Amino acid sequence: MIPVVGVRFKEAGKMYYFDPAHYEIEKNDRVIVETVRGVEYGHVITDILQINEKELVSPLKPVLRIADETDTYVHEQNKEKALRAMEIAAEKISEHGLPMKLIDAEYTFDSNKVIFYFSAENRVDFRELVKDLAAVFRIRIELKQIGVRDQAKMIGGLGPCGKETCCVQFMGEFEPVSIKMAKDQSISLNPGKISGLCGRLMCCLKFEQCVYEDKLTRIPRQGTVVVTKDGTGPIISTETLSETVRVKVELDDGTEEVRTYPIAECEITRQVDRRYRDNNEVSRFQHPKE
Repeated sequence: MIPVVGVRFKEAGKMYYFDPAHYEIEKNDRVIVETVRGVEYGHVITDILQINEKELVSPLKPVLRIADETDTYVHEQNKEKALRAMEIAAEKISEHGLPMKLIDAEYTFDSNKVIFYFSAENRVDFRELVKDLAAVFRIRIELKQIGVRDQAKMIGGLGPCGKETCCVQFMGEFEPVSIKMAKDQSISLNPGKISGLCGRLMCCLKFEQCVYEDKLTRIPRQGTVVVTKDGTGPIISTETLSETVRVKVELDDGTEEVRTYPIAECEITRQVDRRYRDNNEVSRFQHPKE
């Protein structure tokens, strides 16, 4: 087992592990570390942890020191310089007429490099732009094209729920989201209802998916014939979260009536009533035995 501390460089950014070295580091400390981009100022979000060496994807770099007031001041100054750098870069982009949208800028802690983040529909030849920026700032310049999800994370905003987007609040990394998740959760497939500010599927679809997947293993598909306390009939619709089904049962007097039952109180047969499967949307629910 190897001792590590988790460090973030943005409020809801990805967490990286570093070797605490000989320092007594605690959660919420600020530290100076060396990364592939250079020396950085980071926020410790975990206490010292013991991690199996196999879980580490690359050699650990040590914490250089615990940040003091001077380091914090430098970090704040870098943030102010980045705002000015954004203005200059935006002017240069306009001068070159490049089809790119500037999103953010940041300095490394040692001010040896400034990184500009931008979005664009296609690849952009920004070699001349880099030359101009390097002549202005006289340090290393890096331009990094980002996707729409990263753009939304950097800019921020309110989601359809009325709260600040999840990616800004707490998501360190984006997880894959699929249209199947919306179908499993019986959400309208209207793009306007299942898309976030980035135009992609909402990340929150992933949060409840494990609950739905578990419940769907116990819910039969539409059209399956079940035996209830009132009679036998096909399932015409299902309610995943409550684990109930609506069944068109044939009563003793020969009439039919739609009633709701907990799935636990239904005896599921292997027979499927094709009339209901043909006349209704084919269900996405799979019988647990199939």
